[in-house]
Amino acid sequence: MKRDAIRFAMLALGLVFASGCATHSTPSTFNRSEVGAARTVEMGTIRGLRDVTIQNDQRTVGTATGAALGGIAGSTLGSGTRANTAGAVAGAVAGGAAGNAMARSSRAGVEVTVELDSGRTIAVTQDGTSQQFRVGDRVQVSSDGTTTRVTR
Repeated sequence: MKRDAIRFAMLALGLVFASGCATHSTPSTFNRSEVGAARTVEMGTIRGLRDVTIQNDQRTVGTATGAALGGIAGSTLGSGTRANTAGAVAGAVAGGAAGNAMARSSRAGVEVTVELDSGRTIAVTQDGTSQQFRVGDRVQVSSDGTTTRVTR
C-alpha cells in the first residue's frame, strides 16, 4: 500500500511539472480549438512597439498544487507517525517552492500598437520581440473575439 501511495504521488507530481511547461502562443502557432474557427481581419499600420515580459498568471495554483503533492509524497516516507508527519511537512515545503518557481516562469513578449484602417488604435501583446516589426509596417490584425494576433 505504501508503494502504491508513492507511485501515485510521483505520477501526480510529474503531471504538475508537465502542465507547468505550457506552450507559447506565437502569431504563427494555433491551438487545435482555433483551427477552422472564423476570425475577423483588419489591416493597419504599426505606430508603436515595446518589448515586455509575459509571466504566468497562476502563481497561487502552482504553489498550492506543489505543496499538496509534496505533502502526499513526503507523508509516505519513513516508518512511523513522526517520520510520516515530518516527511509530509518537508514534502509540502519543497513541493510548494517547486510549484511557485514553475508558476513564476516568464518569457519575452512585444506590445504592438496598431492604427487600424478604420481609424481605431489598438495595442496587442503577444510572444515575440520588437525586432520582428518596425514602426510604419503594414500589418494584419486577426481576432476570434478572445485571441488577437498581429502579423506582417
